[in-house]
Amino acid sequence: MSLTRGKSSLKAKKSFTLSPETVAFLEQMRKLRQAESVSAILEEILQDVRREQERASVEQAVTNYYSSLSDDELEEHARWGEFALAQFPKEEEA
Repeated sequence: MSLTRGKSSLKAKKSFTLSPETVAFLEQMRKLRQAESVSAILEEILQDVRREQERASVEQAVTNYYSSLSDDELEEHARWGEFALAQFPKEEEA
């Protein structure tokens, strides 16, 4: 594996075999976004997918947490939420 230095960090140089349709799509995206390379577009796409997976993981963890609470604990959380919201100043209607 060879390494190259990108704008912000060290990157690994890899080789992938892609369908002609995928290559055409990446090239189209490179032109559309005026990116410096197809690799930059592929990096963007993969980073977006990674962030989406991380967001979904956090959402699932929050769902699992609240699903594990008893009714009394849920009620207490709701009361704390109402208290917190009451601390914000009311918006005046224009």
